Amino acid sequence: MAAISFSQVSKAYADGHLAVNKLDLDIADGEFLVLVGPSGCGKSTALRMIAGLETITGGTLSIGTEVANDLSPRERNVAMIFQSYALYPHLSVADNVGFALKVRGEKREVIEEKVKAAAAMLELDKLLSRRPGQLSGGQRQRVAMGRAIVREPAAFLMDEPLSNLDARLRGQMRAEIARLQRASGVTTVYVTHDQVEAMTMGDRVAVMNAGVLQQLAPPRELYDRPVNLFVATFIGAPPINLLPGRLRRGGQGMEVALPGLVLPLPAAFVQERPGLASQGDREVVVGIRPENLFLTDSEGEALSARIAFQEDLGASLLIHVDLVEPGTDAEQRRAGLDELDESAPVAISTRMRISAPVSTRRKAGDAVKIGIQADSLHFFDPASQLAIR
Repeated sequence: MAAISFSQVSKAYADGHLAVNKLDLDIADGEFLVLVGPSGCGKSTALRMIAGLETITGGTLSIGTEVANDLSPRERNVAMIFQSYALYPHLSVADNVGFALKVRGEKREVIEEKVKAAAAMLELDKLLSRRPGQLSGGQRQRVAMGRAIVREPAAFLMDEPLSNLDARLRGQMRAEIARLQRASGVTTVYVTHDQVEAMTMGDRVAVMNAGVLQQLAPPRELYDRPVNLFVATFIGAPPINLLPGRLRRGGQGMEVALPGLVLPLPAAFVQERPGLASQGDREVVVGIRPENLFLTDSEGEALSARIAFQEDLGASLLIHVDLVEPGTDAEQRRAGLDELDESAPVAISTRMRISAPVSTRRKAGDAVKIGIQADSLHFFDPASQLAIR
């Protein structure tokens, strides 16, 4: 086992593309860290630099106490688990799991002992004589993991290992990999584009975009306290709602003007966020998670909307609504938010999503009132896209 450290690490290709830009990231010995982000964000490149499969063009990468920039993949003592499993089709499960040990020249009895131990951990005991073509996708993934385990590496590196599995198997394997990592205590770096995997598996999650680390935090902190609009919109399913707004001081303290509604902010909420109180009167982007909205019969402190459509998720509904004619003032506020970086995956809209109990089912076109949990709002600067708090 070993800690892994990136210090100002960059990767630039010959065509000038900067895949990773001055990455600073410390991964503790024994930690399960997830690298997550959209396609092309640099997460797999960062993983491949740990493995020695990509050269580093700037900065320092350390594995344990050793600088690894110029070490060969073999010298790094890390085990990589690929999306494609990379199993030998002509070898049995036992021979696949023990292949690296055989190449290393280990004695037969040592190989057999380690293969049996790994097979027991991964529930492959009864499959050791089979070949990969006789296994399910989940079983092949466990064989690939077994091959990594028997090497007793300093770190596991996993590159989208579950993307070839169906939804049911992905759920099972998420839990299996997390259990295995905690049982083994081996430092693990796991790459995925799926934020559900990131939120359910990692001790900490590193969110990347365009080669830059956006935020590093435990999963719950990412969801509750995103540092910018990118993290807020990328983390969360269903995604966060974004509305134009104006922060200002009212007679009872701070309040936010939304399309068709002026909402007072709880004093305790403002006190916990000194950045809000210092803002004065200014335009903001307001983020509201779908579970922090609710249908209400109250006429006060509620948004007016009409049901567009709803998705029945079984245990709950996801209701899509359109705010009713927000008016000229709201449209002007919306126009003032054009400073947002066009490359950012944000969509400020009067179409909103509400997570609701199945008992609140409505018909398309129904007029409704929407209440807001004011102590759960997120505020962002339209120009910098940074959180205000």
